[in-house]
Amino acid sequence: MMKEAGYAQRRDTKELVLTDVDNGVEFFYLRPRDVAVYVGAGTVDLGITGRDLLLDSGSTAEEVLSLGFGGSTFRYAAPAGSMQSVADIHGRRVATSYAGLVGHHLHDRGIEAEVVRLDGAVETAVTLGVADLIADVVETGTTLRNAGLEVFGEPILRSEAVLIRRTQPSAAADASDGAVADDAAVDTLCRRLHGVLVARRYVLVDYDCPAELVEQAVAVTPGLESPTVSPLRDPAWVAVRSMVPRRSTNAVMDELYRIGARAILVTDIAACRL
Repeated sequence: MMKEAGYAQRRDTKELVLTDVDNGVEFFYLRPRDVAVYVGAGTVDLGITGRDLLLDSGSTAEEVLSLGFGGSTFRYAAPAGSMQSVADIHGRRVATSYAGLVGHHLHDRGIEAEVVRLDGAVETAVTLGVADLIADVVETGTTLRNAGLEVFGEPILRSEAVLIRRTQPSAAADASDGAVADDAAVDTLCRRLHGVLVARRYVLVDYDCPAELVEQAVAVTPGLESPTVSPLRDPAWVAVRSMVPRRSTNAVMDELYRIGARAILVTDIAACRL
C-alpha cells in the first residue's frame, strides 16, 4: 500500500529504518504490538497496527483509517455447551493474550472475572486448568473444536489493520503536552492511503450510449459525484465515463448492454484523490 501511495519501502526485512528523502518521511519497522505505544508516546506521528492491538495497548492513540486487510474476529470460547452468553463469564477465569482488551470489554458490561494473561496459543488453557474459558482470534474455529471448545455470545471485536495517530488533546489541555503537530506531511500520507483504498475498490467504466437512453444508463453508473457525458461525432450517441464499485463491475456491464450501451470498457484505477 505504501508503494502504491508513492513511498519508498525497504527491500530487506532486516532493515529497521528507512528514510524516504523525496517525501520527507522516515519509516520504522516495529513489532505490531509495540506500534501503538510509540504512537501514543508521540515518538512517531503515525503507525499501522491491528485494531485489536491498539485497544489492548491502552495507548493514547486513535484510529484514523481502516486499511482493509488483516481482518480477524475476536470471540469468547468455552467447553461445548457450558456457556451461552457473556453473562455466564461472571466469576470465571478467562485466558487470553489480550488482557487489556478483554478486561475493558468485561468491565464495560459490568462483569467481574479473572483475566489470565498468556502469551501465544491459549486453546489448551482450559484443559490444563488455568482458565474456565478463553478469548482469542477466531477464523474457521477448527483449532477450537479440536480443543473441545466452542464460541458463544457476540464477537468482542472485529479487527483489521488500521492507521493510527496520537489522540489529539482537547482545547483545554496543556499545549506543552507534547502532542504531535498536525502537519502537511501527515495529512498527505493519510490522503494518499485513502486514495489507494478507493482505487482498489473502484474501476473506471467507459461506454457509448444512445443519447435518448443516457438517463437510464447514468442511473446504473451514477459515479461518486456525477458521470462525465461527452458528445460523439454522431449526435445520436454520447460517451459516458464513471467510477463503479469493482465488485459489481460485470453486473453493471450486463445492465448497460441490456439498456443499449455499447463499447463498454473497464479500466483499473492506479491512484486517485477525492
